Amino acid sequence: MSLIAATRCCATVISLLVALSASALAEPSPTDSQRQAATEVAESLRYGHYADITLDDAWSERAFTQLLNVLDSQRAYLLQRDIDAFEDLRTTLDDALFEGRLERVYEFYGRYQDRLEARLEWLIARIDEGLDFDYSSNERLVIERDDAAWERTPKALDALWLRRLKNAALSLALSDQSPQEIQETLRERYAGQLSRLRQTNAEDVFGLFMAGVTSTADPHTEYLSPRQGESFDIQMKLSLEGIGALLQSEGEYVKVSSLVAGGPADKSGVLQPADRIVGVGQGEEGEMTNVVGMRLDEVVDLIRGPKGSTVRLDVIPAKAVDVTRSRVVKIVRDTVKLEDQAAHSEVITLEREGKEQRIGVIEIPTFYVDFDAWQAGEQDYRSTTRDVAKEIEKLKAKGVEGIVLDLRNDGGGALQEANSLIGLFIDRGPTVQVRDAQGRISLYGDTDSGSVYEGPLAVLVNRLSASASEIVAGAIQDYGRGLVLGNRTFGKGTVQTLNDLNHGQIKLTRAKFYRISGESTQHRGVYPDLEFPNLVDPELIGESTLDNALPWDTVRPVQYRQYGTPDQYLPVLKKKHEQRIGKDANFIYLERQAALTKQLREQQTTISLNREQRKREMQAQELEQLALENQRRRALGLEPLEDWTDDTDEETPDKEEDEPIDRAQVVEAGQILLDYALLTQDD
Repeated sequence: MSLIAATRCCATVISLLVALSASALAEPSPTDSQRQAATEVAESLRYGHYADITLDDAWSERAFTQLLNVLDSQRAYLLQRDIDAFEDLRTTLDDALFEGRLERVYEFYGRYQDRLEARLEWLIARIDEGLDFDYSSNERLVIERDDAAWERTPKALDALWLRRLKNAALSLALSDQSPQEIQETLRERYAGQLSRLRQTNAEDVFGLFMAGVTSTADPHTEYLSPRQGESFDIQMKLSLEGIGALLQSEGEYVKVSSLVAGGPADKSGVLQPADRIVGVGQGEEGEMTNVVGMRLDEVVDLIRGPKGSTVRLDVIPAKAVDVTRSRVVKIVRDTVKLEDQAAHSEVITLEREGKEQRIGVIEIPTFYVDFDAWQAGEQDYRSTTRDVAKEIEKLKAKGVEGIVLDLRNDGGGALQEANSLIGLFIDRGPTVQVRDAQGRISLYGDTDSGSVYEGPLAVLVNRLSASASEIVAGAIQDYGRGLVLGNRTFGKGTVQTLNDLNHGQIKLTRAKFYRISGESTQHRGVYPDLEFPNLVDPELIGESTLDNALPWDTVRPVQYRQYGTPDQYLPVLKKKHEQRIGKDANFIYLERQAALTKQLREQQTTISLNREQRKREMQAQELEQLALENQRRRALGLEPLEDWTDDTDEETPDKEEDEPIDRAQVVEAGQILLDYALLTQDD
């Protein structure tokens, strides 16, 4: 018998023994307050949610599937026989929820915990025996198993986990860790997970069950435990001291979904959407805690801390071609100040036919209003609309030929500010429709006569422009008031309310946004008139990537005035745009980078467990990335990189060298707007 075969046999016996011992441990059971909360959640979903949700056997099937995805999305712990043993839940979860009969659900969690605990014990035992892996075979590991069938035997799962353990060890080896360091790192990882698992209580189990239940409705409907509700309140008051990043779970990883405008992470430039956090350390030199497999709320607690303190994050960049290419970044925690989120402007100068032309750019990081000052009756309270109006007057005084509203990365905010901001550019009229769960439509609009700015206008958006940003872009596009440039927006077109329960709270989707043209901003987002290469992979970020996102649909359009017909100029504008970017090093880079990212994502469904093959695959991908980057740098007169890791492994990347790509979009938006202004000046 080979060493690996013998090890598998031994480990299988260990897993069975541990499973038996784990099953004898006391398991959490539902409390009376949780039973009551379950019935209140059922009522909320049935009667309060925007969608027509019927809690029946068909819903139970969906809820059971969602619960399985919450617990074991990669099909790595439970066996088919475990699923079969709780097959009754496929048709009874609706009854369990309505009546608060949660015992069977907790029993199912107990089975899952037994399997998970046994697996972690198996991994630790295997590591303690030594990681003498053979890295010369042709084995490959499937990266994503969310569509895989459930394994039928412990032996099959042992084989899967042996490959996963081998991959983890190989990844660390390729990161230059010694055999001893690899063994210590992996043991610490799984021992930490085991320790946290053994601290699971009834509140944790109820939260997992509720995650499966509420996610059947849509991705923004969720149950908040009393502890989570407290954190949510802190976030809404903007007094949270942390790094200013919104996180979400993705399999065993915690992923950055977006950055808070003006927050520490945004200002430092060391984190980007779709980056995955694999470790968190406190202070300049504190011990790094591995967070792979850790619950989202636990990771958030580790990252959160007092203002002025430092947190270190071990991050796999979104653009990394291999998970071995993680890097450590440092962020100083701070509070997000209103001033950091305030709108601000600049003038860019463009040359046409030997003459200098000026275009104004107003960057709007978020839609804000100083509610406390407003409610106190202060005359000069701060808000997005008031600040933008002031910036417009400054730009008009400088004689700009047009204004670009930069809404890239603006995740939204106060609806009233989106409504009033549109009013700066139109003379009265509707701005957005909101339909509630009963089908009633409320129409919001600008009631003030006159406008602050009537000149050429463009709105620059990207995949991270969401909610209120999409309302503004959609209205400007529908009115024909200006051009929308950049990328398709996020597609977050729903409205949530927070309702108290007997135990915890529920954030419930109650309404949807619709443009004045009748089209929803939900799911599809707003499509630009002229599209730029996408800096953010739309397959990783956006409403359409989320499970059970509500669909796009339409309502009746409302009557509104057309201010212009930008569509008739698009063929000419597109031709001029393509001629410019065909010679622009940054746009050439972005086009090719987007194509390469898509190619790698589609091709890399498995990963090699052969050391040399893995190196070759990594090197080939990195050489492609390096060639693209250096082509851009040479065209811009920058020093080429000698190695791709020069750009991905630094603690603090050189933000100035990244800015030309970002800046290129602003300048090109100005060029397009100037073309538009010249084409329409005689109309």
